[in-house]
Amino acid sequence: MNKGSFVALAALMTVAASAFGLNIGDKAPSTSVKMKGVDGKEVSIADAAGKEGTLVVFSCNHCPFVKAWQDRIASVGNAAKSKGVGVIVINSNDPTDYPEDNFAEMQKRAQQLGFTFPYVVDATSDVARAFDATRTPEAFLFDKDGKLVYHGAIDDSKEANQVSKHFLQDAVDAAVAGKAVPVAETKFVGCGIKFRAKT
Repeated sequence: MNKGSFVALAALMTVAASAFGLNIGDKAPSTSVKMKGVDGKEVSIADAAGKEGTLVVFSCNHCPFVKAWQDRIASVGNAAKSKGVGVIVINSNDPTDYPEDNFAEMQKRAQQLGFTFPYVVDATSDVARAFDATRTPEAFLFDKDGKLVYHGAIDDSKEANQVSKHFLQDAVDAAVAGKAVPVAETKFVGCGIKFRAKT
């Protein structure tokens, strides 16, 4: 995809975080649902929760937007975990049309990126539906009391060397310090989640 096409696509897919989904201050839904992680273990959002908060990121493998941010997702996630924030990355996509999103590829991606936190399969896409998540990547940060304090983008540029605002990192730092998150909601771009059919 050339730069012009990427920018045009990004413009079309930009979504205001406040237009839908959970509201700031809400508790996380579906926290007890067990999901298979790349290590083969079943883990829920509650299992992954940390003393200083919990970061939930909806992601996948095939999406060009995820690929643009995946190294930063790994970096922010690993750093957050080291500060006592639980982290879980959730793939809610149906891999039927996008084989790159299958479990084996998830295992490869997690190893490649050095995830120190669970990367799990939302096998029914119902966890994503409960969050009203629609894009990959899409981040939700909950504080130590379980309340949503940040929803939106990882940062403000798909190009790592052009980032000027580290939205998610700043939110994590504020939450750990017990301070108000400076920017609680941001616009974000991403591929639409490829929801599995309801049964």
